[in-house]
Amino acid sequence: MTRSEIITELKNYFALPDLVCPDTFKTFGLKAWQFLRTDYLNTLLIVRRDILKSPMICNNYLTAGKTYTQRGLRCNLCEIVKEKSAQGKIYLSAHLTGCAGDFNVVGMTSVQARHLIIDNIDKLPYPIRMENGVTWLHLDTYDSGNNQPYKLFTA
Repeated sequence: MTRSEIITELKNYFALPDLVCPDTFKTFGLKAWQFLRTDYLNTLLIVRRDILKSPMICNNYLTAGKTYTQRGLRCNLCEIVKEKSAQGKIYLSAHLTGCAGDFNVVGMTSVQARHLIIDNIDKLPYPIRMENGVTWLHLDTYDSGNNQPYKLFTA
């Protein structure tokens, strides 16, 4: 599929503000698609449509009275990024480079979602990483260079 075809198909499952932070969407609108890498978008489409087959919520996720807005693409104005910078820490998260999202999957736990993805890993066109030991599904397309189709990591 071309990038354009991938984005067209993804729009059946995600609104762009769900995948990018509010400041990015406010500034760039629908042009913000340009900041999300094609390998990530292709992988996200396959995970949502062909593997999990269930709604995935990234930004705008409400829990315990708090709405999450920094779970997709993060810009330099996002609190998480500003905090790391203020502490003098390097922060090269996949969220900054347009190839990561933190999701809640409707109808399953993060452990169930990770297992289902691993069980269907042969469907994915790119290596992925998933964060282990968290209550959400972190999915990114950073290539760990381990010649494996997936890597579980702890942040």
